[in-house]
Amino acid sequence: SAPDVVDAMHPLRQRLAYDELLANQLALAMVRRHMKRTSGRVLRGNGELRAKILVALPYRMTGAQEMSVKEIAMDMASGQRMIRLLQGDVGAGKTVVALMALAIAVEAGTQGALMVPTEILARQHMASIGKIAAAVGLRLGLLTGREKGKAREEVLAALASGKIDILIGTHALFQEGVNFKDLGL
Repeated sequence: SAPDVVDAMHPLRQRLAYDELLANQLALAMVRRHMKRTSGRVLRGNGELRAKILVALPYRMTGAQEMSVKEIAMDMASGQRMIRLLQGDVGAGKTVVALMALAIAVEAGTQGALMVPTEILARQHMASIGKIAAAVGLRLGLLTGREKGKAREEVLAALASGKIDILIGTHALFQEGVNFKDLGL
């Protein structure tokens, strides 16, 4: 009888999976090498906003979070394009690391964008980050597919004029008509 190659543990299937993974990783390495060749933008913050955020947080950042922020800050200051993936379980504190990175961009005089996959998540982030932002003087904006008419026009005008430091939203962040004054991160 024919071998059961549908079985995930069958050697033929494992070999195909290995080949696919290897090809994917090689392609990714080539893209990374090409991206690293093109220069990035140097963004160095003075630490003021980050210090205020640390005071405003209702908890202390973990060592892993602090290390991630330090590495991201080094990438942002390097002048090379940052190619970084921040991974962690739900509740591990990825959002606070992202907020600290966005604060570096704002400290450097630019704006930041935080794109999330759903409107619900965008609104949740707006609420949670909004409390800290209000305490430290960060100006936030929200843009999802739901914002229409005058409300949308007001957000877009504030964004283009630089009155919004960090824009939180869905894929609506990168649609035609959405113009940042100076997007840094």
